[in-house]
Amino acid sequence: MDIFDALILGIVQGITEFLPISSSGHLVLVQEFIKIDEVNTLAFDGVLHLATTLAVIIYFWSDILVLIQTAIRKLGRLPINTKDQTLLYALLIGTVPAVIIGLLFESIMNEHFQSIKIVGTMLFLAAIFFMYAEWRYYKNPPQGALTIRKGFLVGCFQALALLPGFSRSGSTLAGGMLLGMTRLESAKFSFLLAIPITLAVGIKMLLKLIVDGGSVAWLPVTIGACTSFVTALIVLHFFIEFIRRYTLWPFIWYSIILSMVVGYVAVYV
Repeated sequence: MDIFDALILGIVQGITEFLPISSSGHLVLVQEFIKIDEVNTLAFDGVLHLATTLAVIIYFWSDILVLIQTAIRKLGRLPINTKDQTLLYALLIGTVPAVIIGLLFESIMNEHFQSIKIVGTMLFLAAIFFMYAEWRYYKNPPQGALTIRKGFLVGCFQALALLPGFSRSGSTLAGGMLLGMTRLESAKFSFLLAIPITLAVGIKMLLKLIVDGGSVAWLPVTIGACTSFVTALIVLHFFIEFIRRYTLWPFIWYSIILSMVVGYVAVYV
């Protein structure tokens, strides 16, 4: 992998991580089309996810600080804000399903679900799922705030992201909408919920690269990570503002069109 490849992958990761169009799916597609075939490709993807996770932490630092203070005050049996406590518990409980399912099936997914045919299929299925969520959202407008139960169920939706082509942010956002949360509330919870999983996976993959240090070109890795981080901050701000005013339909149509293009390429090219 050279510097140009790392730059392209960093930009792709930074753009797609927070949009409901699957960053992992796009990375598989880009790596296929620019013919990257290295033993450390998955580890490099994990480092890119670590970079975008750091972007989320910085963007939502004030919210994260409140959650940390809430946890400390709870341990010290001091008065806490009920809403903050609910968010903290919902995030903790919501992380469990993806952790369990990830530990059980991650190796299988990495071994058997990294083809462009699978990505194309998952992109299409994800678009149908988001379409259904938008339809339900239109028929039954948001009726309730976040609860611990909703946090757990959104966490179950997050596990769909193990399938390359099925967007993590999209699945949790759509899941929150189906559970009666607003698009903005669902998006914010989605990004906060992603932090523990993506941070753990990113650190794990970074350690793997360090262990394999003799065969790793660190300059491309660093450039890819920095590019991903900066791009992610910009796109995150854009998406939060977008979701305040608009629906998921532009991303739905994008996913459908891309899935058809991928399907055509997989069959005829």
